[in-house]
Amino acid sequence: MGDDLCELPARELVALYATRSASPVDVMQAVLERIQSLDSAVNAFCQIADHARELARASESRWQHGTPLSPLDGVPVSIKDNVSIAGLATRFGSRTTSHEAAPLDSPCVARLREAGAICFAKTTLPDFAHKIVTDSPLTGITRNPWNLACTPGGSSGGAAAAVAVGMGPIAIGTDGGGSIRIPAAFTGTFGFKPSFGRVPHAPRGPFGLLSHVGPITRCVEDAAHILTAISRPDSRDWYALPFDGADYARGLKCQPAPGGLRIACSPTLGLPVTVQAEVHDAVTNAAATFRELGAQVQLVDPPNVARCNAVHTTLWRACCRQLTGEMADGWAELDPSLQAYAHAGNDISREILLGALIERGELGATVNAFFEQHDIVICPVYPSVAMPIADLTSSDELFPHFTAWCNQLGLPAASLYTGMTARNLPVAVQIVGGRHADALVLWASHVLELAFGRAPFSDMTRALSTSAASATSA
Repeated sequence: MGDDLCELPARELVALYATRSASPVDVMQAVLERIQSLDSAVNAFCQIADHARELARASESRWQHGTPLSPLDGVPVSIKDNVSIAGLATRFGSRTTSHEAAPLDSPCVARLREAGAICFAKTTLPDFAHKIVTDSPLTGITRNPWNLACTPGGSSGGAAAAVAVGMGPIAIGTDGGGSIRIPAAFTGTFGFKPSFGRVPHAPRGPFGLLSHVGPITRCVEDAAHILTAISRPDSRDWYALPFDGADYARGLKCQPAPGGLRIACSPTLGLPVTVQAEVHDAVTNAAATFRELGAQVQLVDPPNVARCNAVHTTLWRACCRQLTGEMADGWAELDPSLQAYAHAGNDISREILLGALIERGELGATVNAFFEQHDIVICPVYPSVAMPIADLTSSDELFPHFTAWCNQLGLPAASLYTGMTARNLPVAVQIVGGRHADALVLWASHVLELAFGRAPFSDMTRALSTSAASATSA
């Protein structure tokens, strides 16, 4: 039954726990066995907690006594390695960091522990999460399980690849410009970047004004349960929103019918960027699905996305410069692309930086006005599906054209699977809501998920398993 357990979303695992058809111990064992058999090909993990089985046994006891802590009790959750788990090192994907164990959990990990979830491992990321592919001098190349020659995206590439291949049903990622949504799109998983401040995060570090913490899952409902847990308050984050006590999973069933929804369909966001035909069609098909359900759909671009991207470039380079400014001894150990970003940051004066921050607020006001006329935007996550790793040279500066504006303005946004290309790679769309409209974005994602279904993960995993077995025997 182990392989079957690895293919189930968390909501179905918990249903098995409740009927004692399976236990958290069974699931944790199945996940660890799958990691052992498949992660050598994918390279999604950098650390596994020694006490994962012990945590599973504690959860099993709670279920046996009818006292689970939450709908997440006993669910394995992996954590991106720029988020701290007490007792494990937090390496940020970098050779410049310490091997010493973190003394405290980050806020989201603390909330997951309180919910009984099993935070069992750390997933790979590029050097300090600085780019949208996942490779680093510390951990090497992470690959897309749909096609090992392709990237899973970044910077939460290990998180998304792990969930796609069933090495745990849920992962926690971070998103500073698209780092949850792009890997989710490339792997066929569901990725949700909450509103800025919705999920407390500490320490925020140099990317603190841009970074969001959120889930990557196999279905929208699992993400909603995760958001309910990790959005609980933590005083360590000065930027955190007031706690509203929302039950986001319940909210999936409590929204009105799509008939009153006002949707902006924007296949390019008004940018001079070439979008692959499969991606363009996914956006228009998603909009058409909502139109068939009675929603009002208008072909219109949000304002000033190009300006948001320019501000993002300025702030990102400044952040990279700040990050690396004290690294005289470790500079040579950094990814060359991070070095390039940091060098570019040297040219950003205090006046330019302050001007970018001021413009950010002005751009936010124009987009707020746009969302008074439109409830959600449907647009691409990235101009293409997952790219071959061989095409990504170190000189390439890949840019999150369609996702960074959401980070600049703190908007909730999701990446949702909509189908497969002829080359058997997932295609996704992005759903963006106005400020603090997290529940609406999750609900709209759930509506589309019911229409398009979920990616054929089990088919992919069988093919990867067969390939891994053949390589081992050879």
